[in-house]
Amino acid sequence: MGASNSREDPLESSDSEQEQEETYQDAAEGSSERPPKTPSTPSSLDDVEAKLKALKLKYSSSTTPAVKNAVKLYLHVGGNTPKAKWVVSDKLTTYSFVKAHSDADSDDENNDTDDDENNEQSFWVMKVGSKIRAKVGPEMGLKSFPDQRRVDFVARGVWAMKFFTVQEQIDFIDSFQKCLFENTHGVEATEANKLKIYGKDFMVWAKPESADDSMWEDAEETFSKTPTPVRATQDLKEEFEEASNGGIQSIALGALDNSFLVSDNGIQVVKNFAHGIHGKGAFVNFSDGYKNGDGGSSSYCTPKKTLLMKAETNMLLMSPMGGGKLHSTGLHQLDIETGKVVSEWMFGKDGTEITMRDITNDCKGAQLDPSGSTFLGLDDNRLCRWDMRDRNGMVQNLADSNAPVLNWAQGHQFSRGTNFQCFATTGDGSIVVGSLDGKIRLYSVNTMRQAKTAFPGLGSPVTHVDVTFDGKWIVGTTDTYLILICTLFTDKDGRTKTGFAGRMGNRIAAPRLLKLTPLDSHLAGGNNKFRNAQFSWVTENGKQERHIVATVGKFSVIWNFQQVKDGAHECYRNQQGLKSCYCYKIVLRDDSIVESRFMHDRFAVSNSPEAPLVIATPMKVSSFSISGKQ
Repeated sequence: MGASNSREDPLESSDSEQEQEETYQDAAEGSSERPPKTPSTPSSLDDVEAKLKALKLKYSSSTTPAVKNAVKLYLHVGGNTPKAKWVVSDKLTTYSFVKAHSDADSDDENNDTDDDENNEQSFWVMKVGSKIRAKVGPEMGLKSFPDQRRVDFVARGVWAMKFFTVQEQIDFIDSFQKCLFENTHGVEATEANKLKIYGKDFMVWAKPESADDSMWEDAEETFSKTPTPVRATQDLKEEFEEASNGGIQSIALGALDNSFLVSDNGIQVVKNFAHGIHGKGAFVNFSDGYKNGDGGSSSYCTPKKTLLMKAETNMLLMSPMGGGKLHSTGLHQLDIETGKVVSEWMFGKDGTEITMRDITNDCKGAQLDPSGSTFLGLDDNRLCRWDMRDRNGMVQNLADSNAPVLNWAQGHQFSRGTNFQCFATTGDGSIVVGSLDGKIRLYSVNTMRQAKTAFPGLGSPVTHVDVTFDGKWIVGTTDTYLILICTLFTDKDGRTKTGFAGRMGNRIAAPRLLKLTPLDSHLAGGNNKFRNAQFSWVTENGKQERHIVATVGKFSVIWNFQQVKDGAHECYRNQQGLKSCYCYKIVLRDDSIVESRFMHDRFAVSNSPEAPLVIATPMKVSSFSISGKQ
């Protein structure tokens, strides 16, 4: 299956629905605690108004129904089939925000109390008529259409509410955002609480309308000077498809001749071409010498993390300890040329065995360095650099059951509470770290002890993070959205720097969010969480990444990086809150996607603005070229 653009379907009423004999009098006289029954389906909003006038209900001068919080409710039916459409669910109903005190309450129509008893455990729920009762949260994927007086959202289905006036829609979004803030941070959405959550230097994250976006504009100018301009109507063309030798768990893309498919029972070597990866090469079977490093167990385990090193002639393999734990006590070093595990290393500090949850290269291009012997490690409260060089100058004997301990070359063990989750490096070796609380910290190449900049969290854990080669842009992955951050700022001497080099102060641009439309989020399937958002792959100064790609269930989602940075982009018009971009392309696969990544930019051909995109599912891997044709 190929690629498609994000979908924005107009609201259309269905004339084929069976008309039901009922009036709107209950809605006019009732309260939000007893919404109206499902009315008949009109063919347009004008029909609603005509019928209401015929019933002689009270009207304001703007023909708005005399019902507080009145809306028209639509339901999307048909999924992604050709018969998909919007149908009217309620011609006139009401919405309200109420407090609930347990997860069960969010679906309990009998619990309408606004009582603040047990308030520390309470949360806001949005009710719409008798059909919708959902906890206010980012998983609802609320999207506003100001020109249509409409909002779409997900709540056990995809719904749309149409308001009778523009002001009513504005008031709804304002109330929704206040409830979202309180549900996310556990405190009321007051100015004092926002200051406490974000800090005085980052108040533009809470008030994006007052943000200085000049840094985004400066970046756009720099971007436009790069060769082969990105076109808005790029096409994706499938080039290669390769079956795997087993269930693919991850892909290790090489910038040189080969890439590697890591599966349940081994590593498959494939060749790199200008149109993708293709062709079966050698296969390294884990049973030939790769064991799970869990204290001598003879069981074999698929590595959860792989890292190419030494000009892509070696690969580090790190597996979880087992028992549901994501951390690892050590790793194996595989010689790709011989297909043999040449060393097994343990993580240790001051004579004590420790764990790591992630590893990465020292910098963006480090895997191409033939002499590289160090790499970075991350644990919940540790950030460090490991050195594989044996201080005694001795080559390890694999017959020795005592695995050598890696040398802790640099790093810091933080007090409890940092809850590091993921990290990435820039071209010069600066480090960005994402945390469970949503914070994103920037460390310079010179120190891991204290972050130069710490961006506040928006409330959702950051599960993956990436940064551009020049360090100017960061993309963080959460379950329901991607957050794009500009690290540029101007210091007191008028010099432009990144947040890796110094304290940013308060002249900070507001971030932008990349989201799926509610419909696409719902269609992505039950496992519709964002995973592993990454920039396209650049390892040369002066070159700019051109796309961002992430996976969501069976979707691979691609954003045009230049378009996202364009402040005049149509997605950003009349938005309330942080600017959110919904313009993307989707590649749909038949199975859940394991990973989506762009190949190194050296594989971009002359008629394409971008290197091929590689998408892996458990049983096959596909390569796509991005053409620049209009």
